[in-house]
Amino acid sequence: MTKKLLLAELDARLTEAAQTPDTYDRVMGEYAVQCDCKELDLELLDPIQWRRSADRVTLSRSNSLEQLFRADVAAILPLDKEEETALARRIEFARVRLESALERAGVDFEELSPDNVDVESIPLPSEALTRWREWHALRKEMVERNLFLVLLNLERYAHTRASRMDLIQEGASALFRAADGFDWRRGLLFRTYAVHWLHQAFRSHLYNFGHTVRLPVYLQKAMKHVNDAANRLGTDDPEKIAKETGLGENLVSNAQSARRGMVSVDTGFTDSEGEGKFADVLAEDEDLETRDLYRPDMEDVSLGDGLRMALGRLEERERKVIEKRFGLFGEREHTLSELSESLQVSLERVRQIQIRALQKMNAPAVRRAVDPFLL
Repeated sequence: MTKKLLLAELDARLTEAAQTPDTYDRVMGEYAVQCDCKELDLELLDPIQWRRSADRVTLSRSNSLEQLFRADVAAILPLDKEEETALARRIEFARVRLESALERAGVDFEELSPDNVDVESIPLPSEALTRWREWHALRKEMVERNLFLVLLNLERYAHTRASRMDLIQEGASALFRAADGFDWRRGLLFRTYAVHWLHQAFRSHLYNFGHTVRLPVYLQKAMKHVNDAANRLGTDDPEKIAKETGLGENLVSNAQSARRGMVSVDTGFTDSEGEGKFADVLAEDEDLETRDLYRPDMEDVSLGDGLRMALGRLEERERKVIEKRFGLFGEREHTLSELSESLQVSLERVRQIQIRALQKMNAPAVRRAVDPFLL
C-alpha cells in the first residue's frame, strides 16, 4: 500500500519552518529528502472539494461557452490568504521533490515543462512521473481557484475586436506562469502578482492577433502615441506629431500608414448607380462572370520574381548548384553526388558552394520578397 504524506502534516511542518525565514529553504529541502527516503506520495485533493455543490453548472443549448465558463468559475471556492500561502508552499515543496527525482533519473527539468511537452510521452521512472503529477495538480489548483481574476480583468478589453474566449484562454495560460513565479515570502496576495501576467497576456494577444495583417508590437505602440498626439494637435502633420511625441518622423509616417483599415473585396456598397461590391470597382473592363477576381499579377512581387532576385545575388556556379539542387524553374532535384559529377568537384566542395550561396541569399530584401509565400 502506498504511504501518503498528508497535507495537514506537510502544512504544519512548512508553517513551523517559515517562522525562521533564513533557514526555511534548508529545512524544507531536508524534509523533502526525508519524504523521498520514506517513499511518501503527497496527498492530493479532489477538485470537487473546492467547489460549491449547490452551484453546479447545468449544461444548456441556450448557454454560450462564456456563460458556461462563468458559471463554472462561480462554483469554485476562492482561496483566503492563509490557504493561498499554504498552497504556494506546497507547490514549492512539490517542485523541489520533482527536481530531485528528475536529477536522479538524469532528466532536465526544462524538458518536462507542461507548457512545452506532454510529460506522459516521455519515458520516466515511476517516482519522477508521480512527482510531476503531484506538482502539476497543485499548480492546477492554484490556477482554478484564481480563474475569477481572468473574468474580472477581461472587461477592460471588452471594447476590442478580440474574441473574448481567446482572451480567456490566454488569461488562463498566464495564471500558470504566475503560479510558477509567485513568491509567498513577499507577503503579497497571489492576485496582486497575477494581474501583471494577465494584462501582459491580454495585450500580447491583441498586439499579435488584433489586426487582419499582423503589425509589429513597436509599431502598434507607436500608433497609439501618434493617434493621441494627432487628436491633441488637431492635425496629421508628421513633423508636428514627431515633435509632440518625441518619436522619429519616419516612425510617425509608418504608424500613420499602418492604421489604415482593411476592407474585404466582397464588401457591398450602394451608390447612385445601384448596389455592388468593391471587387466590381476594382474589376477591369471584361466579363465579370468569366474572369478571376484574383490573379498573381495583383501581388507586389511573385514567388518567381523573388527567387530570381535572390539568385541574381549569386555567381554563375552558385546559381547553377541552387537551381539544380532544389529543382527550381522546371529542373528536377539533383543530389549532391550528381552535382559533384556534373561540376567535376568533390562532394564536400559542392556542399560548401551550396552553403555559401544560401548565406548570400539570406538577406533582408530577399526574405521580404519570399516570406509571404512560405508557411
